[in-house]
Amino acid sequence: MARTALVAGATGLVGGHLLRLLLDDPAYDKVTALVRRALDVTHPKLTCAAIDFDRAGDYAAHARADDVFSCLGTTIKKAGSQEAFRKVDFEYPLALARAASAAGAGQYLIVTAVGADAKSGVFYNRVKGEVEAALRAHAFPRGLKIFHPSVLLGERGESRPGERVAAALMSATRGLFVGALQRYRAIDAEGVARAMRNGARLDASGVEIYEGARLFELAAR
Repeated sequence: MARTALVAGATGLVGGHLLRLLLDDPAYDKVTALVRRALDVTHPKLTCAAIDFDRAGDYAAHARADDVFSCLGTTIKKAGSQEAFRKVDFEYPLALARAASAAGAGQYLIVTAVGADAKSGVFYNRVKGEVEAALRAHAFPRGLKIFHPSVLLGERGESRPGERVAAALMSATRGLFVGALQRYRAIDAEGVARAMRNGARLDASGVEIYEGARLFELAAR
């Protein structure tokens, strides 16, 4: 039976790849993208829903879907402050989960980051960990699936010189990250998107975390 998907963050690096994968996947007959602005993508299965992410009520109108994917995320530099960063990386994914759970969504899949830890002394990691902890309070019949990539490789639509240097270095040294260090190995954004799409196909309940070897294996399916 064909399924429906809801994607938040489809204009981002991972979200853009994920959207294309879902649109090309015959398992889905409808894909809805929650956006602030129109996408440069058209497809018979695609519905673009322009919402105000700061309005909790806006999520509810579109939250009913079999598979809900959150690829929302920013940087403190782009957001402009820690408060603004927290809004995008904590408040928005949590508001989406609340609406999706209330609407009877089957599963919730989110990409956060390796090192996510609600008790971390690093603000970025702490916020990622806090949203994961908050999401665990919401029930989804087919579970909560969390993806922990390290440095993302891929062409962004914006200039991030520091990230480009870090990504180039991590890409050149990927072979050194083996064993327990594999969780820190750089990964192509398209690979993360494939892992999310493939993870949605797995029958599971409860909370599943994909990082390191488990993430790379799922991306390669």
